[in-house]
Amino acid sequence: MVALKDGEPNLLVTRRPSGEDALPFGPFDPLNHRTFDLSLRGWVREQTGFEIGYVEQLYTFGDKDRETPGATLSGAQPDSRVISVGYLALTPEPRPADASFEARWQDWYQYFPWEDHRTRRPPIIDAEIAPRLRTWALGNERRLERARLAFGLDGARWIEERVLERYELLFEAGLVAECARDAGLPEPDVRLGASMASDHRRILATGLTRLRGKIKYRPVVFELMPERFTLSALQRSVEGILGLQLHTQNFRRALDKAGLVSGTGLMETGTGGRPAELFIFRRDHASSISAPGLATPRKSVD
Repeated sequence: MVALKDGEPNLLVTRRPSGEDALPFGPFDPLNHRTFDLSLRGWVREQTGFEIGYVEQLYTFGDKDRETPGATLSGAQPDSRVISVGYLALTPEPRPADASFEARWQDWYQYFPWEDHRTRRPPIIDAEIAPRLRTWALGNERRLERARLAFGLDGARWIEERVLERYELLFEAGLVAECARDAGLPEPDVRLGASMASDHRRILATGLTRLRGKIKYRPVVFELMPERFTLSALQRSVEGILGLQLHTQNFRRALDKAGLVSGTGLMETGTGGRPAELFIFRRDHASSISAPGLATPRKSVD
């Protein structure tokens, strides 16, 4: 489940007995769970105390040798292949987690510190990631090209939607902690973001990839916004999701042209700054146009 706190993307995680963070999950019981969707909502409620609102199916994960904590609880045999159906849930209200649950909101960039380019290109890319990927790719032009394209090396353009591609490249190169636990590779000599239980960081990377791409052609970002918001808050939210700084004038010009929001005539007060008008999302209008996504004109900060 994803929410925004002052424009910062957060996700709801639980703590496993191993001490690792995990996404809420549980086995599907075909006798007691009428649908996958109801099963998902039940497990999230049981493990976190939260009720899911907007949700969409993300991807089915079934790679061989997946390390899946709790698999034996579902009746799976040791040599069974466990299939997981991932979902993306969005909420505009990241209320504090109940202290009786092992759940909390975490900034998603702590798991992917190389993904946040809002103020500058993250130093971790050129200081830690690029040299190790070049060593791993030495003598293999295909590997080197993949690294260039994924991480924007040697002048290549940074493509924000390639979150999953970047994580899988780091896993293959043996540079994330999960590869030692799950693939039998040596422990990496660098810590690249916080690890997660099982393949949950890969599942999370899949969700980020989906969300970053989808806000450009569907109005899903408004599922993360309160009923009334300022245009500055909306821009900060989009920037937080993309990990990029946007060109304010071009963003607002495109937003006005699309007609996705309308002013309420009410002003935001109590912020200590200049009052700004509050807007609402025009849901009915969005459903009547073919591509009701948001233009994301980036502003170079590198």
